[in-house]
Amino acid sequence: MPSPFPGMDPYIEQPELWSDFHNDLASEIRAQLNRLIQPRYFARLTPYVTYEVVEISEVRGIRPDVGVWGRQPSGQPQSGVATITPAPAESAVPLEIQLELSRVEIRTVGTQQLVTAVEILSPVNKRPGHDAYLDYQRKRRGLLHSAAHLIEIDLLRGGERPSLERPVPPAPYYVVLSRADHRPRVEVWPIQLGDLLPVLPVPLLEPDPDVPLDLGAAVASVYERGAYASQIDYRQPPPPLSGEETGWLEGLLREKTGASIRH
Repeated sequence: MPSPFPGMDPYIEQPELWSDFHNDLASEIRAQLNRLIQPRYFARLTPYVTYEVVEISEVRGIRPDVGVWGRQPSGQPQSGVATITPAPAESAVPLEIQLELSRVEIRTVGTQQLVTAVEILSPVNKRPGHDAYLDYQRKRRGLLHSAAHLIEIDLLRGGERPSLERPVPPAPYYVVLSRADHRPRVEVWPIQLGDLLPVLPVPLLEPDPDVPLDLGAAVASVYERGAYASQIDYRQPPPPLSGEETGWLEGLLREKTGASIRH
């Protein structure tokens, strides 16, 4: 079943869906590009690992690394053994889960020179202070000082976006293309909630022309292949939106799914 949204579905931003969507989108982009760029180039996935804090009230099934075994106490404590003082308070430590995410790289056949990096931003890449945010800033800086092109796909409305020197029209989603031979100028696609996702130019080495990346077709394919229509309850309140966006979203969902959002 296709998504009711013409472009990006904001419900996919739910933490339990996003990492699955992120990696499947990277795979779809790789497949799309490999149909177009051979035999001189190939696109491949480059995985990286980060950690995300999870908020849970109770954890089951976690085994400690060290166990202490002893006999059941019987009767009064032995003479001379100190009595343990019960802790007067309880708190918690952050519980992190490992996330395996992927980026797409276009390289030359033979020399494996990096030509274009396609980065799909994840929530941890946009959270100041998180290790993945700092890692991404360092990688981005390195790419912008290299001979490689960089495409940043930001399909998340929250978090801190990678910096640009000049203001661009406000939008919930952005794609930024930094061509190695055009820096510091970059091309920007601001994408509104109701917009179709663009067909993007993907630069290669001169004199080869750009190849098209149909971002809308990639997202639609991932949505259907991932069975997100069965996983998303469109009767639930949407993620935070402006008043105008909320009205548009509720009308769209009534038309496409017959669902009325619970308030």
